[in-house]
Amino acid sequence: MSGPGSPGGYRSNVVKLIIQIPCLNEEAQLPVSLGALPRKVEGFDVVEWLIVDDGSTDGTVAVARELGVDHVVKLTNNKGLAHAFQAGLDACLKLGADVVVNTDADNQYCTEDIPALVQPILRGDADMVIGARDVMAIEHFSLVKKRLQKLGSWVIQHASGTTIPDATSGFRAYNREAALGLTVVSGYTYTLESLIQAGQSLVAVDHVVVRTNPELRESRLFGSMWVYVRRNALAIFRIYTGYEPLRVFTGMALGLLLLAAMAFTPFLYDWLVHGDRSGHLQSIVMGGVLLLAAVQSFALGVIADLIAAHRVVSQRTLERVRRIELELGVEPSYYVPDPRRGHDP
Repeated sequence: MSGPGSPGGYRSNVVKLIIQIPCLNEEAQLPVSLGALPRKVEGFDVVEWLIVDDGSTDGTVAVARELGVDHVVKLTNNKGLAHAFQAGLDACLKLGADVVVNTDADNQYCTEDIPALVQPILRGDADMVIGARDVMAIEHFSLVKKRLQKLGSWVIQHASGTTIPDATSGFRAYNREAALGLTVVSGYTYTLESLIQAGQSLVAVDHVVVRTNPELRESRLFGSMWVYVRRNALAIFRIYTGYEPLRVFTGMALGLLLLAAMAFTPFLYDWLVHGDRSGHLQSIVMGGVLLLAAVQSFALGVIADLIAAHRVVSQRTLERVRRIELELGVEPSYYVPDPRRGHDP
């Protein structure tokens, strides 16, 4: 693996791993989560820590500094986990990371598994690696949540064309190329979108089994199981539609076409069997409306497919812009230098 590019485009032989943690009011959890992070990982010359402060109102940044965090990205207000993840990923690239590992501030994932997580990347077998939990064995997950996690992962497998058993895991590793091409636009979740995007973009995705720690605090991503189901279902549908619009809208058109045929059936039966074309006005009207809706759905699918093609072009353009920014030495957005060090990144 080649070394990272410095801001001026200089290539060094130092191989750098940056571990990033999105944070929101995590001053109480950081001593535990940061205390478990490694400073040495086989295959890397440098291991650095980065936190993304997503508009915290407590002492998250101060505690992180005291505990030895190397880099801080501080968002001006709470923008959500997906935006915090993307901001951290962009900063890691500009700070010269060859590999980025993302984990959570609640110490859910066993960080002793980081060496195993990055091994497929170091071997050149994968660009992106997911830390797959044994969801059914996590004690603080309810049975309903476990089943929903399994169902969601099954849906994402089909949507992304991957075989990842734990699609919602936030314990992940990205090499430089995968990170450069990743663009998350969802405001709610990055785990699902990044996996679907990777599968659709032919990024080499792998997974390793990882362990979990006892619950440190309750999840803040959703207030109830119903909210969790609703938001994830909408996120999956929106993301998949963005990448496979023609398939989605064609499926809708076929469904409407089938309903139209069913609506027309009474009229067609009397006409073809009895030669009677009178009556069944409601069936004719309903069938006509459904047939028109089917045609419109298919037309929308064609238009959406053209828009999706432009999204791919925009994504590739953004990737090239990122590469240019790295060559020009553009500093990370929202980066807060450590005043004790007296220098910028």
